[in-house]
Amino acid sequence: MPDCQLQRFASDCPSRILFDQIADKWSMMVLTVLAPAPLRFNAIKRRLEGVTQKALTQCLRRLERNGLVSRRVIPVSPVAVEYAITPLGRTLLAPFKELYAWTVANLPEVEAARDAFDERIAA
Repeated sequence: MPDCQLQRFASDCPSRILFDQIADKWSMMVLTVLAPAPLRFNAIKRRLEGVTQKALTQCLRRLERNGLVSRRVIPVSPVAVEYAITPLGRTLLAPFKELYAWTVANLPEVEAARDAFDERIAA
């Protein structure tokens, strides 16, 4: 295994790859949407405004590959697929909630910083 020292962020470190995959825009939202109960693909898509079918498919595959989401084929006609958050995936919910709370609490300060930056750049 490559050297994965804290703060080094080596490009070949498996932790960096995993971090990239769980911290992306859609992964956090998909896990949050699946927290209350398993859902079918279109139900997930309806809850995530702006996600494309391709982006959601790729995200669900990554989450499933990493053991954070399970996929179950429902033998009905037509065949349906249901996704559920796994116990490992549930361990991410608390950190995601903290990150979301930080985002909401600090949004006014961040927006003020953006406005100040934009004004400096425009001048």
